[in-house]
Amino acid sequence: MTFFVFAGNSRLTTPKPVLAAAMAAVTLLTAGCAGGAKSGNEDVAYVARDVESLYAEAKRRLDRGNTRLAAALFDEVERQHPYSPWARRAQLMSAFSYYVAQDYNQAIQSAQRFLSIHPGNKDAPYAYYLIALSYYEQISDVQRDQSITKQAQTALHEVDRRFPTSEYAADARLKLDLVNDHLAGKEMEIGRLYERQGMWLAAQLRFQNVVESFQSTSHTPEALYRLAETNLALGMQDEAVKYTAVLGANYPGSEWYEKAYELVQRHASSVHPT
Repeated sequence: MTFFVFAGNSRLTTPKPVLAAAMAAVTLLTAGCAGGAKSGNEDVAYVARDVESLYAEAKRRLDRGNTRLAAALFDEVERQHPYSPWARRAQLMSAFSYYVAQDYNQAIQSAQRFLSIHPGNKDAPYAYYLIALSYYEQISDVQRDQSITKQAQTALHEVDRRFPTSEYAADARLKLDLVNDHLAGKEMEIGRLYERQGMWLAAQLRFQNVVESFQSTSHTPEALYRLAETNLALGMQDEAVKYTAVLGANYPGSEWYEKAYELVQRHASSVHPT
């Protein structure tokens, strides 16, 4: 059973493509469904059904976009037929259905359950990837706590570490760049807040963390400028000149280098008037 879902948080990337395409490689079951289609929770009330019919009904619901009911029916496959080969397939399909329904916590739990029971299964890479996506989709804006962002970072790293040559790892690496940029943005926000409050050393620690831990992100030029700025505020002109030089060497045409150069020159003139 092959899955592949490229999805992105709308705050970070382009919107998700149609997820139904990810199911194209799933084997479609043609077994008839027991009884007619029902509505509401009656579909998941305990009624003994043969495994193929129950799975087919769950798949039909998923194809029609009734993702929460589909997830519940896939769970029912495992509950009614725990020793059937269909149960293993249903576990992962349940996780996928919860993911499409945007019930990310339940998707994570279902995928983790699959991995705890079938750690060496050929679909394990997809389960790890689905966990990472489920964290990734919950990333909040930089004004909020970033614990979910860090969980997404850890989960994406795990996909890349375990399955480095897979398509899942390639997408995970792309998402990691965006996650790192997001975390760097949070550090910058806190650093600027400390700077406005005159807490120069606390601000420096945040800006240094961006330069040292997130140097490939879009926030690095500003972080270098802020380090020049805070060092000048602390009377450490040589350090400010050093960071300005690093900024000029790496981002010579940027507005942040121009601002840092002007700031250092102005400070030097005020200290040593001509």
